[in-house]
Amino acid sequence: MSTTITNPLRVGLRQERVIAPQCLVIFGASGDLTHRKLVPALFELYKQRRLPSEFALLGCARRPWSNEIFRQKMAEALGETINENHLAWDQFAAGLFYEPVDLQKPEDLIKLSHRLEEIDRLRATRSNRTFYLSVSPKFYGSGCKALANAGLLSDPKRSRVVIEKPFGRDYASAQSLNQIVQSCGQENQIFRIDHYLGKETVQNILVLRFANTIFEPIWNRNYISSVQITAAETVGVEERANYYESSGALRDMVQNHLTQMLAITTMEPPGRFDPEAIRNEKAKVLLAARLADELEPWNCCIRGQYAPGGTKEAPIAGYRQEPGVDPSSTTETYVAMKLFIDNWRWQGVPFYVRTGKRLAKRLSEVVLTFREAPVHLFDAAGGSPTANQLILRIQPDEGAEWRFEVKSPGSGMRSRPVEMEFSYDESFGEPSDEGYVRLLADAMLSDPTLFTRSDEVEAAWRLYTPLLELIEDSPWQLPIHPYESRTWGPAAADTLLANDGLLWRRP
Repeated sequence: MSTTITNPLRVGLRQERVIAPQCLVIFGASGDLTHRKLVPALFELYKQRRLPSEFALLGCARRPWSNEIFRQKMAEALGETINENHLAWDQFAAGLFYEPVDLQKPEDLIKLSHRLEEIDRLRATRSNRTFYLSVSPKFYGSGCKALANAGLLSDPKRSRVVIEKPFGRDYASAQSLNQIVQSCGQENQIFRIDHYLGKETVQNILVLRFANTIFEPIWNRNYISSVQITAAETVGVEERANYYESSGALRDMVQNHLTQMLAITTMEPPGRFDPEAIRNEKAKVLLAARLADELEPWNCCIRGQYAPGGTKEAPIAGYRQEPGVDPSSTTETYVAMKLFIDNWRWQGVPFYVRTGKRLAKRLSEVVLTFREAPVHLFDAAGGSPTANQLILRIQPDEGAEWRFEVKSPGSGMRSRPVEMEFSYDESFGEPSDEGYVRLLADAMLSDPTLFTRSDEVEAAWRLYTPLLELIEDSPWQLPIHPYESRTWGPAAADTLLANDGLLWRRP
């Protein structure tokens, strides 16, 4: 009799919830996001057998494509993935359709309604629909109105809308947009997506904190001295100059991705694992967050912009030399700031947040630094003991590190820092799903846990609007500091921590 040996860490993997029959409608189907992220994520769900057989994808855009052209474009986007999964692709592609639609034309919405009824009959999708607005942010409000006016959002149990970032440009515009979309459907139909929340390690912060009694008692101001949250990219603006010139790093990364990482790291334990209970706690902690210097906010924020770098053989263009960028642009590609959270758990603990393009290394992480031991009993290898740190790696190598002091080998009592490491790929024997895989599945399941609620969005914009107004009205108070490409940003950012006797972590 044979015995099967099972890796205990793999027990429970892929026990996924069943997605109901439905049609996913992507507006902006000819765009980059659909090609690079959405369709690859859906195909991954199909390969994992997590999509129902009664599933259809309807791509919509203004281009006069046919079903065949749309399928061909999506096949080209997937590239080598199809070569390895020919049969799966053929089966998946049979459920791909296309309809030319301009959301600003009511007659196009009428045609869309008829096409959806046709797909319902052909694919047995039972009138369950998820509408994904992968369009310019200026069409979010009007897009929701068009869907509502066409009667496509009338059933809150069968229809939902996914809205991409950025949701607004500041506090006032986010409030206005919330009012519009909430007039078109119920809040439980609105899914404001942030792909960082689909990453395993971001979700794992909740499990790490609330499933392990060794962490929760020390996850507060009594034991943690500071927290750093970093999202660093090695790439430049690439082909997004038109968007980025009107956005900048503060709107593009801090207000959404980094703020969600902040909220999950600092929220209070929810009374139960329930979508609204979790989102309640995230909203509460964001309402308690503030800039470190509210009266003079320029003292707690540094803006930067990448300059030329690289080598003579492989030069790297600066931001102002990128195609489509104003040669005198003052748009920030780097931003660092210091925040506080005024509540019982975190009072007095500084939070340092930074993000930038063309930095030295691609990574996203949360670093919790613990207070030093009250008495240093042992000599340390570096002259003084290294503070304990818990490092939560969001990307590219999802996992965690725990840094602590141990005795060095040999005679005497000399300490040195060591690391204990956990890697998702190594421990579970397979790579984590890309963020959009999880989030698309959750949206089709009507599970809002990993999506931002209206009050969360407004609280985040409220936190940063003073800085945005300062940049708009008094830009000289938040000047742009140039930094060489493929470095760790402007030296001025070091002053945010130096005043507290700290340094940015250099991975």
